Amino acid sequence: MNPTTQQNAFASRVDQVPQSFIREILKVASDPRITSFAGGLPNPALFPVAELAECAAHVFNEYGPKALQYAESEGLYSLRLSIANRYKQLYNLDILAEQVLITNGSQQALDLICKLFLNPGDKVLVERPAYLGALQCFAMFEAELREITLEEDGINTDELAGVLRTDHVKLLYGVPNFQNPTGISYSDQKRQKVAEILKAYQTVFVEDDPYGELSFNEEKRMPVYSYLPGQTILLGSFSKIIAPGLRLGWMIASPEIIKKATILKQASDLHSGNLTQFILNEFLNRYNLDTHISCIRATYKRQRDTMLECLHHHFPFAVSYTRPQGGMFCWLRLPEGLSARVFLDLALKEQILFVPGDAFYAHNPDKQTLRLNFSNVEEPKMVIALEKLGKVIAAQHVDSINVTT
Repeated sequence: MNPTTQQNAFASRVDQVPQSFIREILKVASDPRITSFAGGLPNPALFPVAELAECAAHVFNEYGPKALQYAESEGLYSLRLSIANRYKQLYNLDILAEQVLITNGSQQALDLICKLFLNPGDKVLVERPAYLGALQCFAMFEAELREITLEEDGINTDELAGVLRTDHVKLLYGVPNFQNPTGISYSDQKRQKVAEILKAYQTVFVEDDPYGELSFNEEKRMPVYSYLPGQTILLGSFSKIIAPGLRLGWMIASPEIIKKATILKQASDLHSGNLTQFILNEFLNRYNLDTHISCIRATYKRQRDTMLECLHHHFPFAVSYTRPQGGMFCWLRLPEGLSARVFLDLALKEQILFVPGDAFYAHNPDKQTLRLNFSNVEEPKMVIALEKLGKVIAAQHVDSINVTT
C-alpha cells in the first residue's frame, strides 16, 4: 500500500486526536542525566514490590489455573467488593459490588464512557485547564469541547449554570481532588453546588478521582457522587496508591450504566487481566492499605514541601504557583512576556524537563503556564534543578522587562 492510499484508509477520527506531548517528552526523560518534573509518575521507591511478589507466589500456588483462565468482564467479584467496602469505610457510601466495573486503569473507563455516551459533535464540558488524557479521549470521539474556568476552589459554577441553560451537554468531566495539572481541589460548597446545578439537567458528571487518597492532611471531602449518585460516574485507580504497572482501575455508576459499559468492555478486551486482579486482591487481603497509603502521603508531603520551599527561595516573585494539599503536581504561571515552551528549551540545556501548560487546554492555551511533578524527583536533585530553573527564569524575566521598558 503506497503512503497516499494508506493515508486515505485511516478513519477520520485519527486526525482529531492530539498527540500526547507528555508521552513524547518522557522519551527524553529516559536519559539518566535528565532531572524530570514532566511525568505524572508515582515514586517507585514506594511500590510494594516484595509484598506483591509474595502475593503473586501465593496466587500461583493456590489459584494458578483459575487466575490464568478467562474471567468475567465485570472483574473479580471479591476485588469489586473490596472497592465498594472501601467507599463505605471512607465516606459511608452504600455501593454494591455490582455497581463496580474493573477497567484497565481509569483511562479505559474514560474510553468506555465516551463510547457509551458520545456521538460526533456532542458537547462535553471540561475544566480549564484539564487532564490531557481526557482531552485526547474526547477528541477521539469527536466531541465538541467547552471549557469551564477552574478557580482556586473548583470550577466556576456560574459559568457552568450559564452553559447548561443554553446548550445540551452530555458530559461534565472533572477531577475534584488535587487536580491534574493544577493540584487544585473543589471545596465542599463547590461540590454541592455542582451537584445542585446538574440535577436540573441530564448532563452526567464524570468524577475522575485518582488522587483523592493522597491528601497531606486529615481533611476528607465527600465525592460529588455522594450528592448526585444517579447522575455521576465515579472513577478510581490503583495506579497512584499501589502501582501503575498493574493497570487496574474502576468505574462506579448506576447498575444500568455498568451493564451497558460491561457490554462495551466485552467488545474491547473481554476483561481486565485476571492474574493481576488476583494478585492485587491478595495484597488487599494480606496488607493494611491505609498503612501503605500513609507512607505515600508522608513522602509526597515532604517532596511537596521541598518544591514549595525551592519555588519560594529561587523563583522570581512574579512567578505564581499553586500550593496543593495533596496529589502530585504544582502548577506555575510565568510573568508576562515569558513562554513556557521557550523556557523548556532553556531548561533542557540545563538537562531539566517539565511539561508546558498549553498541552492541558482544549482551546486558546495559556502559554505562560507549566506543570511540575514532585512525586518522582529525589529531593537532592529537586533542590539543585529548581535552583537552576529559578536562575533561568530570573534572567528571562529581566530581559523581558528590559524589552518592554
